[in-house]
Amino acid sequence: MTQLAPPPPPPTVPRVALEDGDDGIYRLRRRMQMVFWALATVLATVWVCTYGWVPAIIAVMIAKHILVAILVMGLGVDAKRQHARC
Repeated sequence: MTQLAPPPPPPTVPRVALEDGDDGIYRLRRRMQMVFWALATVLATVWVCTYGWVPAIIAVMIAKHILVAILVMGLGVDAKRQHARC
């Protein structure tokens, strides 16, 4: 009677990284800079709004774009992707 060979071992799974490897102070400083620039944008918009309704509309439109850019940068959309080797 013939015997079956045992199945081959499962392929090795790459390890999952638990940290991004960068410094915590760097991330804190980056977040604080984003908060500062968002606050500066809002304060500048409020200041320009005191000049009338036409400058207010223009300031709000510009501030919207700046704040969305800060949000996208904070989400890491522009960050370089690290591909895992298979």
